[in-house]
Formats: sequence, structure tokens, C-alpha cells
Amino acid sequence: MTKILPTVGRVVWFTPSRLTGDYGFTHIDGRKPLAAIVAHVFNDALVNLAVFDSNGVSHSRTIVKLVQEGEDKPEHGYFCSWMPYQVGQAAKHAKPK
Repeated sequence: MTKILPTVGRVVWFTPSRLTGDYGFTHIDGRKPLAAIVAHVFNDALVNLAVFDSNGVSHSRTIVKLVQEGEDKPEHGYFCSWMPYQVGQAAKHAKPK
């Protein structure tokens, strides 16, 4: 597993809470994630996001858990993750140990 460090401006996938959804979001297909941009990085696992719903309307989400490849996704609450392409590129360019 290659860990990708978050930086401001990176695009991630945002998954709304399965229990409560997210108020004000238009989410046409709840099985798919929404696009988001990292607005602030607290550490390697917590970020603030500008999330775009299915209509392109932006919503702010703060203190969002960033789930890396191979980590368990939360059963409750929202989270974000890297897109498969980003994970593949990080693995491709990782230095052998």
C-alpha cells in the first residue's frame, strides 16, 4: 500500500454518510462518490473539503477523514478517499524499499 499525502488543491472522492446523507446535497446516484477539492490539510488523515454535488453546487465539509487504500471505510459518517487512478499512479511511482 502506497500512502498518498494530501495537499491543498488535490481532488478526492467524497462519500456522504450512509445513515444521514448530507443535507442540501443533490446526489443522483448514492452508490457513487462526489467530487471534492482539498481546501485545508490538518494532517495525513484529516482534511477540509469543497464538495460538489451532482448539480455542481459546492458544499463545505470540515474535519473529513481521508481513507487511504487498504484502510477500512467508516460504517457511519462521511469520508473521502483517493480516486483509483491516483492510487495507481502513486504505486507506479513509489520507490522500491
